[in-house]
Amino acid sequence: MEAFEEAYKKSFPFWKDISENEREYLCRHSTRINYSKGTTIHDGTDCSGVFFIRSGCLRVYIMSEEGKTVTLYRLHAGDMCMLSASCVIQAITFDVLIDAEEDSECYVISSSAFASVSESNPQIKIFALELAVTRFSDVMWVMQQILFMSLDKRLAIFLSDESARLDSDIIPLTHEQIAKYMGSAREVVSRMLKYFSNEGIIESSRKEVKILDKQKLRRLIL
Repeated sequence: MEAFEEAYKKSFPFWKDISENEREYLCRHSTRINYSKGTTIHDGTDCSGVFFIRSGCLRVYIMSEEGKTVTLYRLHAGDMCMLSASCVIQAITFDVLIDAEEDSECYVISSSAFASVSESNPQIKIFALELAVTRFSDVMWVMQQILFMSLDKRLAIFLSDESARLDSDIIPLTHEQIAKYMGSAREVVSRMLKYFSNEGIIESSRKEVKILDKQKLRRLIL
């Protein structure tokens, strides 16, 4: 209970505004769950609850009937996911899937408990909607890249964003992982990485990509 209280106090802007009983109620209906790498933790068929990521990485994506996937965004330590709680935000009318990309630890708040407390606290609904809108902005950015940008520009943006997130020039991802996150085919991404390598922009190996020339990479984005 204390671990939940401490985490939520830092992460929920509404925490100090709800009653002690409501805070206790949310903590009592929270569960600490460890997910192994590769586990599907939300398959889109139920209302799994509100996920608060303590460590690791979750991938949120959609899948076509043919099995092709498009990564919408990834969640890391400190992030939250509301799209897994469609019963809380009823305006969410499409299904997403969530996989653990790494061994991950999450706090999961029961969707019914979160919905119950939010009914009497408009600030919780506002928080949930603002979080959902932020994620929808991420989704629209992904769709814009897929529909309107060339692959070299998309790849340059991806590598630049990953480098900034990791604060490192070394990106520990395989070609297959990069392709999955970009919604492309591995062979296509591998060819583009080879082109980047020939141009002296990166150095690519089986398990990582090292950025050698950030200025050249930025020029591809502009």
